Amino acid sequence: MPERRYHFISGLPRSGSTLTAAILRQNPRFHAGMSSPIASLFDGMISQVSAGTELSTTVTHTQRARLLRGLFDSYYAEHTEEVIFDTNRAWTANLPALMQVFPDARVICLVRDVSWIMDSMERQFRQNAFEHTRLFNAPGERSTVYTRVEALAGANRLVGYPWHALREACYSDYAERIVILEYDLLVNRPAEVFKLVYDFLGEQPFEHDFSAVDFDAPTFDSGLGLDGLHRVHPEVAPRPRTTILPPDLFEKYSTLAFWRDLPASKAFRIVANPPTAGDAPATPGGTMPTGPTPIGT
Repeated sequence: MPERRYHFISGLPRSGSTLTAAILRQNPRFHAGMSSPIASLFDGMISQVSAGTELSTTVTHTQRARLLRGLFDSYYAEHTEEVIFDTNRAWTANLPALMQVFPDARVICLVRDVSWIMDSMERQFRQNAFEHTRLFNAPGERSTVYTRVEALAGANRLVGYPWHALREACYSDYAERIVILEYDLLVNRPAEVFKLVYDFLGEQPFEHDFSAVDFDAPTFDSGLGLDGLHRVHPEVAPRPRTTILPPDLFEKYSTLAFWRDLPASKAFRIVANPPTAGDAPATPGGTMPTGPTPIGT
C-alpha cells in the first residue's frame, strides 16, 4: 500500500470548511472531517522538546519530525483512505513546521467576507438563546452584539486569530502551497470549484453529488453551547439573506477581505467578484479563473 498522503483544510470560521470536508469525503479515497485536535497536540509536542525543557537536547531534528508525523499516523490509524484532510484553523500559523513534516502537502483555506462571518456567528448565538456559549469568556463579552463581535475579532480569538494567520501564510515561504477558496463561489458553482481544487491537489477528478451532502457534529456543538454549528445543508446552494447586524457594524467588517488583493503573494486563489453592499452576497460574475492562478508578478 502506498504511503498515506496528508492535506489540510484551514482558513476562516463559518466559511465552508465543514462543507468542503463533507464534499471531499464523498470520494472513497479521501477522509475529511471537522476540526481535529492534532494541531494542539502538534504545538504541544514542539513545546515539550524546545529550548528550556529537559528534552530539548535529547531529541534530534529528525526525531522531532518523525514524532510529529507519528501524531497523524496514530490519530488516523483506523482509517484506510489513501488521502487524509486534517482540519484546523491553526495550520496557517504553523506552516514552517507543518511543511517540513509533509513536504508535498497542500492547504485549502476557506474565506468569506468577515461581515458575513460575524452575521453567521450572531445568528448562531441568537438561535441558542438559552445557552451561554463557551465562545465568550465573560458576561461583558456576550452582553451586546457590539461586544460579541468585538470579542470574536480579537487577535487571539475565533475570527481574528485565523484572519491574521491566513494573511501571514499568504506572504510566507510556503504561500504557493495554499489555495484560497471563497465561500460565495463554492456554494454558487461547486462543480467548477472542485475541479480546480482537484487540479491544485494533483488528484484525479471525481464526480461529487452536490445535492446529497451530509455532515453533523451534535455532541461537539452541544459542548460549545451552539447547536447546529457544524451541520451542513444537504444541497450545496446559495442562501441569500438580510444581515441581522446593525448597519454600522456590518460596514466596519465588510472591508477586511484582503485575499482579493494580494500583491507579491504566491498564494493560489479561487475567488469571485466582491459581493455588492446590501442585503446579501452577490452571485459571482465572470471572474472565476480557468485554473488556480498564482497572484503576483
